[in-house]
Amino acid sequence: MDNLSPQQDALRLNSPPLQGRGRGWGLSATFLAELNQRACNMRRNPTEPEKRLWRALSNGQLGGHKFRRQAVIGPYIADFLCPQKALVVEVDGDTHDVEYDARRDQALTDYGLRVLRVTNPEVMGNLHGVLQHILAALHESPDRWLSAEEREGVTE
Repeated sequence: MDNLSPQQDALRLNSPPLQGRGRGWGLSATFLAELNQRACNMRRNPTEPEKRLWRALSNGQLGGHKFRRQAVIGPYIADFLCPQKALVVEVDGDTHDVEYDARRDQALTDYGLRVLRVTNPEVMGNLHGVLQHILAALHESPDRWLSAEEREGVTE
């Protein structure tokens, strides 16, 4: 058995697809490592709208729903992901390409995710409205698995 660090293990080329969080997607281990590094850098240096939205989404503050920042999904990095509800929230700045975004949204939809887009001005000027919009989308989306409370109820 190899004695590899988690980083070395993640780069193994014979790693089965979709083993563990963020591994697989049919992409090379090198490309996945680059994506994960880019996502890490984006978490360290968020835009001001992303900071504000994260403060409201982190730690289950929005209706108890957990979110991840800068989540790697296939060859893409989603601004925010609620895995329980398969909801991606994208904060769009001035540099977004509408055609690229449409292709990206379709690819994420093909992965079984719903994409919700908000703009920087919306986050900066109407955070409450943005959060209500996200919460409505969360309520409309079915759960992908049982919550901890539901699992406890099943075993009783």
